[in-house]
Amino acid sequence: MTDKSKKEFKDLLTQDAKSGKLGRRDFMRFAVAAGMTIPLASGLWTSEVAAATPKKGGKFRVGVHDMNTSDSHDPGTYQSVGQIQIAHCHRSYLTEITPENGLGPDMADSWSASADAKTWTFELNRNAVFHNGKKFTSADAVASLNHHRGEKSTSGGKALLSTVKDIRAKGDHAIEIELTQGSADLPWFMTDYHLVMVPANADGTAEWKSGTGAGPYEIINHKPGIGTTYKRHDGWHREGAYFDEIEMVGLNDPNARQTALITGDVDAITSVDLKTAALLGRNPNIVLENVPSGSAITLPMFCDVAPFDNLDVRLALKYACDRQDLVDKIMFGTATVGNDYHVSAGMPYAPTDIPQRPYDPDKAKFHLKKAGMSKLEVNLSAADSVLPGAVDMCVLYSEHAKKAGIQINAVREPNDGYWSDVWLKKPWCFVKWGARPTPDQMFTLAYKDDAPWNESHWQNKRFNELLLMAKAELDDKLRAEQYREMCQIASDDGGTVIPFFANFVYARSTKVANSGQLAASWELDGGRGYHRWWFA
Repeated sequence: MTDKSKKEFKDLLTQDAKSGKLGRRDFMRFAVAAGMTIPLASGLWTSEVAAATPKKGGKFRVGVHDMNTSDSHDPGTYQSVGQIQIAHCHRSYLTEITPENGLGPDMADSWSASADAKTWTFELNRNAVFHNGKKFTSADAVASLNHHRGEKSTSGGKALLSTVKDIRAKGDHAIEIELTQGSADLPWFMTDYHLVMVPANADGTAEWKSGTGAGPYEIINHKPGIGTTYKRHDGWHREGAYFDEIEMVGLNDPNARQTALITGDVDAITSVDLKTAALLGRNPNIVLENVPSGSAITLPMFCDVAPFDNLDVRLALKYACDRQDLVDKIMFGTATVGNDYHVSAGMPYAPTDIPQRPYDPDKAKFHLKKAGMSKLEVNLSAADSVLPGAVDMCVLYSEHAKKAGIQINAVREPNDGYWSDVWLKKPWCFVKWGARPTPDQMFTLAYKDDAPWNESHWQNKRFNELLLMAKAELDDKLRAEQYREMCQIASDDGGTVIPFFANFVYARSTKVANSGQLAASWELDGGRGYHRWWFA
């Protein structure tokens, strides 16, 4: 047997064992027959098969960054990484991003649309139960989604439901969502971290204040910005939830997070300091997860506030950014260069023919001169709780911009309260977005003219016309053309510098196992590691 065929046989044997087709005895028999020694076969079983077989038990302790004392259980206010991790641990959604980055069921078992994609029906899981023992019904689903609708709603998820005309129950175990215009992506929208399912009050409103959910774990103790403890929800309606308990600890400082992992005080951390990632990865007791994603770093400028209300100023700042240098020196290669439109290469309909904007100080000077300026000084706010190295990135960007006569003052903001006090408040700041599965979801949340999270206050009539057209377009070729034009408009006219799309780089103890497939939507397997992972 050649080396290649031996490897193929070993992989096939291991795959069959992982899937349950072979027990340990047959695995050993076939392995030895293929020429493996008994110690080698036994080690392979232990390291590859047994470790990949989920088992229940233990307390999973996680060091989580970007936790804030202002964090709330109100899903409409979810913004921080801490809130997103908490939400996925104790609450559930109608649909989910799978480990393979596809779309899968959660509180809804299935969904279907009318021919024009204006009416969607979601069949609900009949076994789902809230932590308080209440059965999940269509009334709860309607109340949960309506929480983000209405003129007075300030929810970050409001824009995703702006075309919803009505949400109605169809018996106890189905809902129907009627739209004013077709939306091919509606089931993907239901994975958005705001749109959790919570119990309905008697008056039809959503009961979110108690923190009750129907997710894999029930909250035992919650201290905003400090930490949260959980126990397994016995009424969890799905596979997984292998840990007995979860303990999340707020560790905004990257050194503190990594030290806690090294000393064994936590079993996983949500974000690694890239400056020391290589050193951490050499620890034999730690596994680094480096997951390419569509998680964009954005630097939104308020387009209605001087000097950013001048298009040439915005273009000058875009040309003054050496993106590859930022990827190399700040991200240590764990990112892909951005091009000032919020569609990553992994998204459907991603344009491939829009030229990459280069670092060009002379062109930046040209646009500055067109704006009537010979020099420019602006402040750029950042905090390392958003991304380790965020402030350093802004300082390096400032060095790039000096060659164009632009002085960027990197302002280090407090870690606590960044999302409530800086983002959407200050005219230029550092933002890290989680990956969204489709361009429509991203554009609807942050670029649509009336979106609550239109972080650059950008208004472009043609962009919004195309966005509405593309939502309902079922011809993939035409839809791709529409998204391409939107990306070009955002790049040429928009108020956002997008230096790069960051990989999710986090770490776990070798005691913690997973399937090897990791969702690229958020840290820790799309925030689902709490119920997908287990102790080996």
